[in-house]
Amino acid sequence: MSQSKLYVPLSTRTNQYISADLKLTDELLANYTDVSQCYKQIAEEFFKLTDVHQLFNVHVIANDKLPVVRFHTEAYTLQTAEQILFFYDPEHHEAQNLFFDANYRARKLRFLFLATGNDIRANAAAFHNNVRMVMNKLMAVLPKQSQPLKVRDHQQMSYDLFAAAKGSAETYGYKLRNIYMRYKSRGCELPADYTSTAHVKVTLPLSRQLKQRLQAEAHTTQGLYQYLQDHFLTAVNQRHLKHVAMVGNGLTPLVRNSKFEKLGKTAETQHIGFNPQDNEPQFQAYWDGNHMVEAVDFILVATQQDYAEPGYCRYMNQVEAALKDFAKSIGLEPKKQVLTVRFYQHISYLL
Repeated sequence: MSQSKLYVPLSTRTNQYISADLKLTDELLANYTDVSQCYKQIAEEFFKLTDVHQLFNVHVIANDKLPVVRFHTEAYTLQTAEQILFFYDPEHHEAQNLFFDANYRARKLRFLFLATGNDIRANAAAFHNNVRMVMNKLMAVLPKQSQPLKVRDHQQMSYDLFAAAKGSAETYGYKLRNIYMRYKSRGCELPADYTSTAHVKVTLPLSRQLKQRLQAEAHTTQGLYQYLQDHFLTAVNQRHLKHVAMVGNGLTPLVRNSKFEKLGKTAETQHIGFNPQDNEPQFQAYWDGNHMVEAVDFILVATQQDYAEPGYCRYMNQVEAALKDFAKSIGLEPKKQVLTVRFYQHISYLL
């Protein structure tokens, strides 16, 4: 296979969502009778603009909860204490929602845009341009205030590492270019001052059969986690992959740039932090030998040296090779088991 492209199954799913965050300052709030009116009036203006620009799956989050976006054949939204989970199919689902509590003053208003259509990656730059037009127009009609918008563009590609073993032989090649360079080539100019990251998340379900077999070899729950960690590190070290993590504590892993954000965890999330400009090997492990979970997440974060034009293909081919080595070493059966690889790209800047 050419190292200039990553060949993935035709069944690969792509997704994109963009958020724009506006701090809810005293200066802004002073223009409304209360927070509830503020939320409703701003959301009304926002939805008018998104209708004009034909953006059909949009939301305003005014309760400081983290949006998590997932593919599903049915559309529904779930809220936890810290997160809002959006399940939808970009080809079929549209929605407009305002999430708020009339008695809660949010730290920020988050405007969320979920991509729709059937060719998400090819249309990503046009979607981003459309979002920026909406937000520029919204800022023009809102009461004047000095806070800039924080724009975040998230893109994801997901596929079964073992698709070929199950008979899905047809593939499609991606160059996986850096978002900034890809957008520039398509007429979408982003500010020169931006941050960008790319990473892979692989979730290994701990099925009853797998637990029984691995615990028979490892003897204890702690030994099972240590067994997985040792085999994972052996595989990634052989492929010279430097920034990796293992999360087996039942929390949702969130990858952050440690140069700008503090690490830690909440009741629901585990923050994984690496500085992409640092090429020194780093491994982070988050698991408790006294607590058995249903799945373990493995995170691989690209460093600055892992990117070279035309894209992340060489890196992703190394990642795939390491994951196949890991899967073989722990006895996964490609024809029977699914190991979903999720490749994420992220870019953020102030507008």
